[in-house]
Amino acid sequence: MSYEAIIYEKRNNIGYITLNRPQVMNALNDQLRRELGEALQEARYDSEVAVVILTGAGDRAFSAGLDLREFSEKQASGAMAARQYDRAFITLPVAGFNKPVIAAINGLAYGGGNELAMQCDIIVAAENATFAQMEVKRGLIPGAGGTQRLPRLVGKVRAMEMILTGAPIDAQEAYRIGLVNRVVPAADLIPAAERIAELISANAPVAVRVSKEAVLRGLDVTLDQGLRLENDLSNISGATEDAKEGPRAFAEKRAPHWKGR
Repeated sequence: MSYEAIIYEKRNNIGYITLNRPQVMNALNDQLRRELGEALQEARYDSEVAVVILTGAGDRAFSAGLDLREFSEKQASGAMAARQYDRAFITLPVAGFNKPVIAAINGLAYGGGNELAMQCDIIVAAENATFAQMEVKRGLIPGAGGTQRLPRLVGKVRAMEMILTGAPIDAQEAYRIGLVNRVVPAADLIPAAERIAELISANAPVAVRVSKEAVLRGLDVTLDQGLRLENDLSNISGATEDAKEGPRAFAEKRAPHWKGR
């Protein structure tokens, strides 16, 4: 497919999605969000893609968040239904994706940009990256998952400070509070994400996807319910050909040959 607001490419078992509006710090407009969803669908049904790395074009921003110019125009037109759809749609493409997504944060991740990063499964940040939920400074709230995902990641009091003040934090602070997995020099950002992606892609594809599903669905239920969910999903993954190949390869002291089924 052809894209304008993003760049999608595939190398080996990794799909690379780059938010490609550097002139406006990769702000999230309708076109970008639509194309992001389309690229993820392309990656979802491509059996060769095991992991997706999501980053932003340029060295200033992963994403500055919602495209406020477009948002303001819709407010002025009275398109409240469209406005509500805008806020909800940001949560859909990555949050509903079934394969691992690694965010490579190459600059600021503000507002919807931070919310987009939090939808990813692993976050690697460049040393110059900064993070913020600045919506209150614009008369808005973090309406694309920020009020829900941020407390779950960093705890209530830290999330409250970020959300209510709108003040940014640097990459080291984001690492300290558990918002990101690791901080690396800017020049090593994509290679660091690729190293993680390669470790993931070496594993059984179905087991990886089912493990992700178990974790995400388990966050929304009690421990007892989560354990029952885990058992059900374990039975499903245990019935695959790969579940037979893994132990067999171990016993034969060789690398496994995954079939993805």
